[in-house]
Amino acid sequence: MKIYNTMSKQKEEFVTIEPGKVRMYVCGPTVYNLIHIGNARPMIFFDTVRRYFEYRGLEVNYVSNFTDVDDKIIKAANEEGVDSSVISERYIEECKKDMASLNIKPATTHPKATLEIDGMIDMISTLVEKGYAYRAEDGTVYYRTRKFKDYGKLSHKDIDELRSGERDLLVTGEDQKEDPLDFVLWKPKKEGEPYWESPWCQGRPGWHIECSVMSRKYLGDRMDIHGGGEDLIFPHHENEIAQSEAATGEEPFARYWMHNAFLNIDSHKMSKSAGNFFTVRDILKKYDPQVLRFFMLSAHYRNPLNFSAELMQNAENGYNRIVNCGEDLDFKLEKAGESPLTGDEEKLLGEAGAFRDDFIRVMDDDLNTADAISAVFELVRFINSNMPEGASKAYLSGLKKLLTELTDVLGLIIFKDREGLSDAGIDSLIEERQQARKEKNFKRADEIRDQLKEMGIVLEDTRDGVRWKRAK
Repeated sequence: MKIYNTMSKQKEEFVTIEPGKVRMYVCGPTVYNLIHIGNARPMIFFDTVRRYFEYRGLEVNYVSNFTDVDDKIIKAANEEGVDSSVISERYIEECKKDMASLNIKPATTHPKATLEIDGMIDMISTLVEKGYAYRAEDGTVYYRTRKFKDYGKLSHKDIDELRSGERDLLVTGEDQKEDPLDFVLWKPKKEGEPYWESPWCQGRPGWHIECSVMSRKYLGDRMDIHGGGEDLIFPHHENEIAQSEAATGEEPFARYWMHNAFLNIDSHKMSKSAGNFFTVRDILKKYDPQVLRFFMLSAHYRNPLNFSAELMQNAENGYNRIVNCGEDLDFKLEKAGESPLTGDEEKLLGEAGAFRDDFIRVMDDDLNTADAISAVFELVRFINSNMPEGASKAYLSGLKKLLTELTDVLGLIIFKDREGLSDAGIDSLIEERQQARKEKNFKRADEIRDQLKEMGIVLEDTRDGVRWKRAK
């Protein structure tokens, strides 16, 4: 298996620190509002990475945090007149609901920054003792960026060309820093803000130190994979490396750095000011959550992904194509006899196994979910062409097992309870039936009609087309 490493800018053979086990940390959301679809891309992708590792027999310790102390959380709390913990806990729960709807498995551990403050104070103290950090007059603690000789090795930036104005975590003026590039580890409290006692002042941690401490606590001084969106490469992940490697003396902090590309909206950057900002909830009012997951996996994670109504429609069509294949399999399985597997059927199942090989090959090549979906489509085409009348239950079960196996790795729910069949899925089946009738394929049209009937869907032919309703 090969993974593209942001650090080396090339694909590398994936070798874990501990044989058979993967330690993976992915930066989670700052919980001040509902998650947006930009948040959803890394959540869905790295959930799929985790699923694939487990599919290949690896034990995965997957850690993804919640940043529950932040300026935006405090601002939202002050606007509502509540404690900041009220805001963070509310949106942690809402985030978990969205993750569940997108079939994102809970992480092995979901640490919260506010519960790890003692560890942050300990690491900052170590950095001060080692000369990598210093206290300013007002109690702010800064990291001496230039003291870390390899600063910039992840983002491939030259430290002498960096400007402090590119930083977004400055809390005080430049005059109290030894160097404009030094960044904050601990900052003094402001009126109305939550704070903790520390050796330097009453205050709270900087953002970067949070992930260094949480990843170390739950994964150790070194990990196999650190992931997140490409916007985190600099300064967040760069600063994590500087803090962690200086504090522990261990390097590399992470063996592989994986970053997903941006999500754009109609070829424009998503922003509230542009009026193109969408939460996951906004999108799920119109689309099945599985369609959004399918869409997110339909492009290679290192390629920018453009969100548009047209592309979402394509994703819905693609997803329903797989679902319809699954529904056909279930329908035929119910009618199939218990006859033994024939020689021809055994041969066909052997041929179907080639699609598993294709799936594994492309996923082994830098987790290429786009090509993995193509492999699933090829399997669907094969299944649709090789479900003859009178097929044995053993044969159809073998096809279903293979389709389920591959779609489970992608986190796509294909086989739903009949009551859970989406409206879009029903519409797609009806559309397929209409097309079959136009082509005078009345046998297929009757099969779909019977299939829908079995699912409790009643069809009505009217002058305006086919209408349907669920039987009571």
